[in-house]
Amino acid sequence: MAKTVLVTGSSGLIGSEAALFFDARGWQVHGVDNNMRRDFFGPDGDTLWNLERVQRLTQYFHHYHLDIRDRPAILTLIKELRPNLIIHCAAQPSHDLAATRPFDDFDVNAVGTVNLLEAVRQFACESPFIFMSTNKVYGDAPNELSLVEMETRFDYAAPEQINGIDESCRIDSTMHSLFGASKVAADVIVQEYGRYFDMPTVCLRGGCLTGSAHSGAELHGFLAYLARAVFEGRTYRIFGYKGKQVRDNIHAYDVASVFLSFYENPGRAAVYNLGGGRDNSVSVMEAIALFEDAFSIKLSTEYIDRNRAGDHICYISDLTRLKNDYPQWEITRSLDMIIEELVVAARGKS
Repeated sequence: MAKTVLVTGSSGLIGSEAALFFDARGWQVHGVDNNMRRDFFGPDGDTLWNLERVQRLTQYFHHYHLDIRDRPAILTLIKELRPNLIIHCAAQPSHDLAATRPFDDFDVNAVGTVNLLEAVRQFACESPFIFMSTNKVYGDAPNELSLVEMETRFDYAAPEQINGIDESCRIDSTMHSLFGASKVAADVIVQEYGRYFDMPTVCLRGGCLTGSAHSGAELHGFLAYLARAVFEGRTYRIFGYKGKQVRDNIHAYDVASVFLSFYENPGRAAVYNLGGGRDNSVSVMEAIALFEDAFSIKLSTEYIDRNRAGDHICYISDLTRLKNDYPQWEITRSLDMIIEELVVAARGKS
């Protein structure tokens, strides 16, 4: 009998990649998504096109238009499916939006996660539960590291910090933004279900997740939105840090492959930082230059001399723990490959 996987946020960037990834391996894929990203971000955030793409490209995909805040519906679905694997990607992902819609932010990110965990505990407690967390659980603590300002980016000053931020970075006594705080709540309770109920759970604290399936909007979707801004002639707003803030970028496919690795060798209350690492790191200034060169278009920018609250100056994920525990996993999509994919996607949507 084919294995079954439940994917929340299955029309989003990571969820849709997971759906395609597991469908290609013969799994029955059950996707939950209600296109709330359009409600959050307007037409730029609409994921209907991506749902239609997933339905077109898969053989074993089943879509459920459900809201993870709907506790009875989630309990009923998981009771009926009793999936072999749960991949929880659904979220409200924006710092800025959380400040204006705090109830929606917390209800989706924290309460929705509890709804899923409790349903899994009751009806599929041996099935691995994978939670897409975020590096924003560390708040602005990474900004306390000594940095050096270079021509186009900030970088870590200390040689021992060359690999970036590891999982020992603290999550308290730091400003997270309301979004970061709601993800902390979810992250900690996923760990607690793992420890208290001895369930196989993992929190993957994502860096900058990307790929052509991203419905990039100004408030969320760094590289995908930047590609659109350049190609469509939009004015791109740069928030503080002289545009030298650094993100490490990981393609959704490489995230999906971690899901399979964890399923095959699950832990209890595991936590891993998951990003592109140093090789896939880029600053806003550098990314703009890459896309301008790729499109042969000059981007119109507006500089706002105020960084977003809790924003990281330089964030590179230290992948040491993940690679030690799953040595077969590797990053297969380089930054250049990601840029090329996003350029092709932007042109294709015109």
